[in-house]
Amino acid sequence: MEIRIGSLLRGAQEAEGTAIIIDVFRAFTTAAIAFSRGVEKIVLVAEIEEALQLRNAGVGQICMGEVAGMRPEGFDYGNSPYELSQADVAGKTLIQSTRAGTVGVAAAGRADQIYVGSLVIADATVKAISRENPDIVSIVAMGAEAKVRADEDEQCGLYLRNLFQGRRPSHDSVRSLILAGEEAQKYGDPDRPHFRSEDREAALQIDSIPFAIKVTREDGMLVARKVSI
Repeated sequence: MEIRIGSLLRGAQEAEGTAIIIDVFRAFTTAAIAFSRGVEKIVLVAEIEEALQLRNAGVGQICMGEVAGMRPEGFDYGNSPYELSQADVAGKTLIQSTRAGTVGVAAAGRADQIYVGSLVIADATVKAISRENPDIVSIVAMGAEAKVRADEDEQCGLYLRNLFQGRRPSHDSVRSLILAGEEAQKYGDPDRPHFRSEDREAALQIDSIPFAIKVTREDGMLVARKVSI
């Protein structure tokens, strides 16, 4: 198995084999929490307008996501693990749009198959993909708005690679490196209440959720479902 590491939008566009599109703060932590609350599936879209159109067409009941970290007008929930942990979403179909994670999934057109990645589902993701034993795994850290590398996504990518190669880094060490990074400083800032400290803490619960999240194309849409381990 060849493990490749990439970053940002270009990394997603160049991903081959089985792609893991990483968004730790917060898209794919939020998605994992949503599935743990009983969501049936999540439709992933790059644009806010598309999410609203799909909800209006009855494709899903709930829109969640963000622009510049904030809940877009007309959305039911922001891109917040904490919000979803309190939400009654069991059995629902969600539609998610963010400025990094879902954009990366939409851009990964060269990949044979796609998983989404975050620290909470890291171990489960590696186990799910290892069962399939693909020739190539492309790990893509999406960063801030898919434009600037971010410590949490880059560290998650390295953590995944280590797990694939049989090494298990210290959770505390990974957390410390991320907490020292620029993106982590946004959370808990009273001037930016949409960046909850609870979201940061949720995102750093490494290997805490025992399923992976795989994306397939269904009726022209990118649909994420959980994969039990």
